[in-house]
Amino acid sequence: MKIVQDMPPVLSALDRPNSYIGRSVPRPNLARLMQGRGQYVSDVVLPRMAHVAFARSPHAHARIRAIETGRAKSAPGVIAVVTGAELARVMTPWVGVLTHLKGIKSAPQHALAVDRACWRGEAVCAVVARSRAEAEDAIELVEVDYEELAPVTDAETALDPGTPVIHPDLGDNLTFERRHEAGAPDTAFAEADEVVEATFRFGRHTGVTNEPRAVVADWNPGEQRLTVYHGTQAPHMMQNLFAKHLALEEHQVRVITKDVGGSFGIKVHTYADEMATVALSKLLKRPVKFVADRIESFVTDIHARDHRVQARVAVKRDGTITAFEIDDLTGIGPYSVYPRTSGIEANQVVNLTGGPYTCPNYRALARVVFQNKNVMCQYRAVGHPIATAVTEGLVDLAAMRIGMDPVEIRRRNLIADDAYPTSGPSGIRFEQLSHHASLDKVLAMMDYRALRAEQARLREKGVHRGIGLASFIEVTNPSAAFYGVGGARISSQDGVTIRLDAQGAIICHTGVTEQGQGAEAVIAQVAASAFGVPIARVRVVTGDTDNTPYGGGTWASRAAGIGGEAAWQAGKALRANVLAVAGSILQAAPESLDIRNGTVIDRETGRERIGLDEVARVAYFRPDTLPPGFQAELMATRHYVPRAWPFAFTNGIQASLLEVDVETGFITLLKHWCVEDCGTVINPQLVDEQVRGGVVQGLGAVLFEHCLYDERGQLLNGNMADYLVPMACEMPDIAVGHVVSPTADSELGAKGAGEAGTAGAPACVMNAVNDALAPLGAATITEMPITPSVVLRALGRV
Repeated sequence: MKIVQDMPPVLSALDRPNSYIGRSVPRPNLARLMQGRGQYVSDVVLPRMAHVAFARSPHAHARIRAIETGRAKSAPGVIAVVTGAELARVMTPWVGVLTHLKGIKSAPQHALAVDRACWRGEAVCAVVARSRAEAEDAIELVEVDYEELAPVTDAETALDPGTPVIHPDLGDNLTFERRHEAGAPDTAFAEADEVVEATFRFGRHTGVTNEPRAVVADWNPGEQRLTVYHGTQAPHMMQNLFAKHLALEEHQVRVITKDVGGSFGIKVHTYADEMATVALSKLLKRPVKFVADRIESFVTDIHARDHRVQARVAVKRDGTITAFEIDDLTGIGPYSVYPRTSGIEANQVVNLTGGPYTCPNYRALARVVFQNKNVMCQYRAVGHPIATAVTEGLVDLAAMRIGMDPVEIRRRNLIADDAYPTSGPSGIRFEQLSHHASLDKVLAMMDYRALRAEQARLREKGVHRGIGLASFIEVTNPSAAFYGVGGARISSQDGVTIRLDAQGAIICHTGVTEQGQGAEAVIAQVAASAFGVPIARVRVVTGDTDNTPYGGGTWASRAAGIGGEAAWQAGKALRANVLAVAGSILQAAPESLDIRNGTVIDRETGRERIGLDEVARVAYFRPDTLPPGFQAELMATRHYVPRAWPFAFTNGIQASLLEVDVETGFITLLKHWCVEDCGTVINPQLVDEQVRGGVVQGLGAVLFEHCLYDERGQLLNGNMADYLVPMACEMPDIAVGHVVSPTADSELGAKGAGEAGTAGAPACVMNAVNDALAPLGAATITEMPITPSVVLRALGRV
């Protein structure tokens, strides 16, 4: 086992002179973006390009009796008005199921609703015009005759016999159910000294990306080829789906993803309006553009986290946790989202609950139900915040019940750092984690004893501060066990092609995509280190299915761990190729040479022998001077997929210090800490900012964000005035620390870090609020977001 308390030294496999691994290197795209020279889908303008706007259902559930389009067709600038039935002749429907999620089911979903609208905001008709404004004006002229149907809005009653079935052909409103049992939970609960029960409720919320979803589709009938400019996380996945549902070959589809203004998992799914835009381009034989406005984003961007979890924990008086049990119910909207499905989040809750602890007895039930609200699917840290909040909330409640400090109960139950490899209560396998080292580090960073002493002093003065902790695990570097095994064409591998140009620089083409998280910097750092050139001599190309190796893209914190390892292997391969050429030129054994700072040197003495520009000149322009039969290969492609472990689990712990105003219910965040073990840290600054960004999204979930629906399925706060997001002035200082236990499944040893902050922040804030209110006899808060009214209700003041 290898655990390092501070920033890691470079591992031996990476210990090359002038390595960029472990250095805070600025992003290569920073200057361009800071100068406002980014290239987003909104910036794409093509000849003959039209714009599409959609008529969307005002009802959560309604039958479409008729659509009158005559007035809209004659409106100024209108090119076409297309209904769902008409578009269905161009694009086939899809069904969001995976075979390894046993029993999951969903109804076929069309690009435009054909017979029924199943949520408020579902597109039922498209207007294509010369401008977006003209298309929106014409939308007002589309007359839709609806027969309003009874909506299913409450997940708690979705399976009741008297509740209407949204899709009668499916038989009921159950999308997916999973049951899991390990050990002997009944015996453990019967023999426990204390059993603590709680019901946790999590508010449905969404990603609110800076750049809304956007797509420009350009069908060229002369070439019989479709080019799609798309703000997506997974270009090759979308290439496959566009081809499949337009009856094309994959090689007929090119997906180009340039700059993307944030994704957070929102832009890794199939959206009906984007599919409609692509189909309209093929139908009309011209480019068509769609950019969602903010109101459209609220009713169509996937939502997440709508869970009710009834849970209990068994504990001995000495603090030993002996059993966990959960019953998770989640409502996902009327369809399982394609192709990743809407069953994964609940499945992750089952997998991750109790994960950090040595508890052999575990029972879980997860049920996923249809409802007439916007669709729900994977969003940053899929299932992690729910599982972590349930687990850590129960651990704190158990500690309170037996009168034990929350730190001590964790020390007694967290999996020992020398116990790996091992498995969690759900059977998931852990290669190497560092819960105890992480706990020690965060306690030192926050000076836990001093904070507790200060808390006690302030309570005597009527100031109510709370301290909360939350250990967590995070799924990163997913193998084919995540989606491929279920039949989805979502690649778990990624590839990098590196070539030496004619002046001695290197060009890297990678399948991972840049979403603002710094993937270009990581790939450049790894490639420069593996090959031996200054990072300024590296250019990274992403997001083009015509030019990048086939790969999964960016999701599940995989860009550094999987894409980075592919870059490392490709860089090594190209270095070997170039040294073979240099050896031929210098009449030296290639193994006696190396590349450093863009120059071929003697490996032993460091003496410079020949520049890469000269190697390239000879290879490209005077290959006749090379030995007979020798062919220079100045390009190398390598792919990487995790094999030894289905996932590279990371872990960490977060802590929150906050203050509660018991008169108003307002919560002030004072300081936040996160210790993360993501294996080899390639770029410390990027990792820390990813963690901080994740923490902020987690804080939004626990305190502010909530998609509020009424009983008719109407979203009540679908705008930036009413939907609260965390603002800079409300955020605390966030201190980040690291423990390092690299994965042995790759030479880099890197795991992911993008979702760690989101995974643990809600739980530790919830625990801190309860800690602050405990002396006042308040009811335990187990719902999110924790608004002032929630606090006042817990205090009995509302």
